[in-house]
Formats: sequence, C-alpha cells, structure tokens
Amino acid sequence: MTQDLGLKTIDFTKMNILDKIVINKKREVKLAKSLTSRDQLEKSEFFQRGCYSFKQFLLDPLRTGIIAEFKRKSPSKGIINDKVSVQSVTAAYASAGASALSVLTDKDFFMGSKVDIIQARQANSIPVLRKDFMIDEYQVIEAKAWGADIILLIAAILTPVEIQNLASLAKGFGLNVLLEVHNLEELERSINPNLDAIGVNNRNLADFTVSVETSYALAPYIPKEFLKISESAISNPETIKQLKAAGFNGFLVGENFMKQDDPGMAMRDFVAGLK
Repeated sequence: MTQDLGLKTIDFTKMNILDKIVINKKREVKLAKSLTSRDQLEKSEFFQRGCYSFKQFLLDPLRTGIIAEFKRKSPSKGIINDKVSVQSVTAAYASAGASALSVLTDKDFFMGSKVDIIQARQANSIPVLRKDFMIDEYQVIEAKAWGADIILLIAAILTPVEIQNLASLAKGFGLNVLLEVHNLEELERSINPNLDAIGVNNRNLADFTVSVETSYALAPYIPKEFLKISESAISNPETIKQLKAAGFNGFLVGENFMKQDDPGMAMRDFVAGLK
C-alpha cells in the first residue's frame, strides 16, 4: 500500500508501526491547527491553572509510585477495554494510590481523545500525563490547554534539538516533562536540563515485544537528578519491588489494569500486593 502525502509517495508496507503513527500524527496536527488556533487554546479553561508537581506526587510515601494508564486500544493488542468510562477508572486509580494518571489522546491507533484527558483532569486532583506522540510545539500547547501536568517526549521519534525545544516550551508553561527512551544511545543523545524524568520503555516499539530487563540495563546510566520511570511489562507487584531496589521511582502500568472488567479494582488488588 502506498499513499501520496503531497511531498512524496510513501510505501507503508516498509514501515514499522511507529513510523506509521508519526506519519499519521503529522497529518493530525496539521488538521488540528486549521481548526483551533494557538490563541484559542490559550483562552481555554485549564490554560492558566498551575500544574501539579510530578516529583512531589511520585515520591509521596503515602502513594505507590504507579502511573496508572487509561488505554482503550493499542496497535499490538487491538481493543483492550472500551466499556469503561475515563472518569470512573481514573478516579478509582487515584483512590487506590496512583501517583499520576496516564491518558492516551491518540485517536486512530489508541482510541483516545482530548475529551478523555479533560474528563480525567476534571475528575482528579493528581498529575495527569498526556500520553501521545509529540512532534510539534502545538501539541504542547494543547496539553496545557486540556489540563495535563506532564507531557511525554519519545526519543525514538525526535532529534536532540527537537527534544530540547519541546521540553523548553513545556517548562515555560509549567509542565513536567517525561522523556521516554528504549536504549542507551537514545538516552545519551537526548538528556537535557529541561527534563524532569527519564522513562525506560520496556516495549520495543518496532515489534512490540516487552522485557523489563531493559529497565535494569539502563538504570545505572540515568543521571541522579532525574526521576527514573519504568514503563510497560509490569504485571505483578514483585516486579515493582525489584525495580524500586534498582533505583526506579515510578512505574507506568496500563494494560495490566485495563484488560480487566474493573480496572480500578484490579489496581486495588495489585497495590495490596505491594504491602
């Protein structure tokens, strides 16, 4: 299958899923800019609110360090859970001790939307991460306008200069910045002082295989001034205990909870195993 995007013909059969998502995201951002101006975003309900401190909530001893994710669908698993509401699930996550919430806003690949993150913000008083594929400054402004406290920057799809510029813009708005890496090369080329946390994604975005060993391998190379987050492949409390021993402060868990009929109850049961 090929598609002409105006500049050149692209052969989608030769792309991995991450490549396809980024191509689609460029089209999506272009459309969003044509529909809503930056000025309109800056006049939105949440734009002037102060952001919660990611570090404060993540290190709060009364919370779990878990960044609990609301995700209806993924490219690798298909529909995970499209029967529950973002308000009820995220509120249950927060009640169970989540340190932060991760909300997918990508529509085409994850069935997310801006409504999801706005509703999560309205229902909760803990940090909310806009989980998306950020490639443009416009998306950072969207995140602030929609009530996010944290943005995700994925090293695999950004240059060091792009990471620096997007992180600097985010910090200017008071947002927290989580950089996601998959290997040592991405980590070493991407670190800059505008980041708050380094997340190690245990999922290979090219083929979607997972291994928590990725976190253990990269932990020694993450500078001490950054929070350490392990993402994906976390399905039991013992893994979190082991990751804490390796120096990790936060643990992004989504599919493990969302695949249950009651994700909030699944998290409560999981947290009971941490004690």
